[in-house]
Amino acid sequence: MWGNKKADAPGASPTPQQNPYGTSTSPASAIGEGTSMSSDAVRPISTAPAGAVARLGASLHVKGEITGNEDLHIDGSVEGLVQLEERKLIVGPTAKLTADVVAREVVVYGSVKGNLRAKDRIEIKKDGSVVGDLTTARIMIEDGAYFKGAIEIDRTASETDRDFAKPAYVRPAAPTTATAQAAKTAS
Repeated sequence: MWGNKKADAPGASPTPQQNPYGTSTSPASAIGEGTSMSSDAVRPISTAPAGAVARLGASLHVKGEITGNEDLHIDGSVEGLVQLEERKLIVGPTAKLTADVVAREVVVYGSVKGNLRAKDRIEIKKDGSVVGDLTTARIMIEDGAYFKGAIEIDRTASETDRDFAKPAYVRPAAPTTATAQAAKTAS
């Protein structure tokens, strides 16, 4: 009635299906005629492309520990620990965290009750609220933000890391060999 449908015969090969990467996932694909290939073999090595941000939606509630190796944007509620060592955490405007946080960078638009530790920086935006201690190399708290706790500036970064973070006009110029030779001849 809706077209000519052919019943699958027991010996007929299945029709190839297209996956999101544009490659065939049929059992007899480009590898060889009787060779079977699982769909796992065509998945990319990295499941999160560079610059991708994982999201925890506003209706989600997580109790426990969140760890990962990608940036995370939380709009829901989290109770426990959020550990994203070298990644960025964004606490959205509807988010409610009752958690300790360890990340490279933390930006707070919502509410956090817990200690924040960031290797690079912590930002508390104008409608953000943090009750807990902060440990970071750099801090920014906007007008209108709420913060109650202690701040510890962690200066464990190496001298070169701090020098490259400064604008060029603030850094002292490194002596060149010509400058050093001119100083010797002037003496």
